[in-house]
Amino acid sequence: MNLIHTLLAFVLALGPLIIFHELGHYVVARLCGVKVLRFSIGMGRVVWSRRFGPDQTEWAISALPIGGYVKMLDERDPSTAPASEADLPREFTRQNVWKRIAIVAAGPVANFILAIVVMAALFMHGKQEPGTRLRAMPQTAAVYQAGVRGGDVVTAVNGRPVQSWTELRWELVRAAIDKHAAELTLRGPESGAAPYRAVLPADRMAALDVDGDVLGALGMQMWRPRPTVDKVLPDGPAARAGLQAGDLVTSIDGKPILDGIAFIEAVRGAVGKTLQVGVLRGDRQLVVPLTPERDPQSGKGLVKLLIAQAPGMVTVKEGPLGAFAKGVERTWETSAMTVKMIAKMVVGEVSLKNVTGPITIADVAGQTARSGLEPFLEFIAFISISLGVMNLLPIPVLDGGHLLYYSLEVLTGRPLPARIGEIAQRAGVGLLFMLMALAVFNDLVRLL
Repeated sequence: MNLIHTLLAFVLALGPLIIFHELGHYVVARLCGVKVLRFSIGMGRVVWSRRFGPDQTEWAISALPIGGYVKMLDERDPSTAPASEADLPREFTRQNVWKRIAIVAAGPVANFILAIVVMAALFMHGKQEPGTRLRAMPQTAAVYQAGVRGGDVVTAVNGRPVQSWTELRWELVRAAIDKHAAELTLRGPESGAAPYRAVLPADRMAALDVDGDVLGALGMQMWRPRPTVDKVLPDGPAARAGLQAGDLVTSIDGKPILDGIAFIEAVRGAVGKTLQVGVLRGDRQLVVPLTPERDPQSGKGLVKLLIAQAPGMVTVKEGPLGAFAKGVERTWETSAMTVKMIAKMVVGEVSLKNVTGPITIADVAGQTARSGLEPFLEFIAFISISLGVMNLLPIPVLDGGHLLYYSLEVLTGRPLPARIGEIAQRAGVGLLFMLMALAVFNDLVRLL
């Protein structure tokens, strides 16, 4: 069932993005007066088709679900060459260069527009996300040494306001990629607490591995509530010790326990050892002896109870104009960060293991779909941006490669010679297959 769910989420995520991308090409081609012969979802052999409209455009579904295409009247290909003199003015290559640029760019632009609309809708609806209050951190942590203390709330990074954990991570990853210092603005948990600033130096940010857990490497974790027993499982150490749902764990062996993570860590490291657990039950303070048993799978301590660990949540919400502005801003920033990551891969500053393919996309699609509609829609917006950026790369056979040809035509005043175009196309196909092979290899490594 999980496999079916993942495949369904993958199709629902990628299918509409491909359709929207190709619709961008189709709509602008029609506006520019170019005759469209076929609109296909998928590649390869056509398995279903119908003809509609004054031009009798063929709307098709093809066998390989790995993309799509819009086939226009084009005299470079005998199968799409104009059949009559009347069709010549509507042939693609006879359009002026600016129309051709508009038609080719319309696909990626459609993906960016879709991402903006989806993100704006999410901001208008209101997104429930973990807040930016920080858990207590060790004294060796980079943020502690910068002056940050557990329980405080981050309100801005380098002057840019942050409301949620996602926005906090976003700004710190940006600083790490740009190798800039990160100035945190914080306030204490008390109402009316005065704000203060802490600076993570540029060399510390530059040393971070942007592929991994950037916040964790700095010593930043989400604040969690005090450890309250949510459920006691039968026939386990917790049940035998007499712990009950609603008990608030206050200490272990006389040491304060601040949250559920601290309780779990203490239990996991105490296989077979009796812990003196301080518990607040109603208005009574108790001490309960608890002996964790060995978990046969992990080898760590296990007491068979559930602790409430939900972080403090905030609602990130904007009005229509603010939501649209945030959608545009997030789409632009995601696009810029994607381009920076690609550039750093090219020069070797970022590992090529970040190149992902359909297996990873399908896996994440399934995970986000199981998490709810909001995370799934946000994932779709992110993939739409990635699809737009990747198609704009100056690789022959991609939209960006064609835009490069037409840009050279604008500069030189004449089209690229056909022979050079053919060589570039072959090189582009080879490069694309190499990238696909790398992406699938990375996917398999992650999977295994």
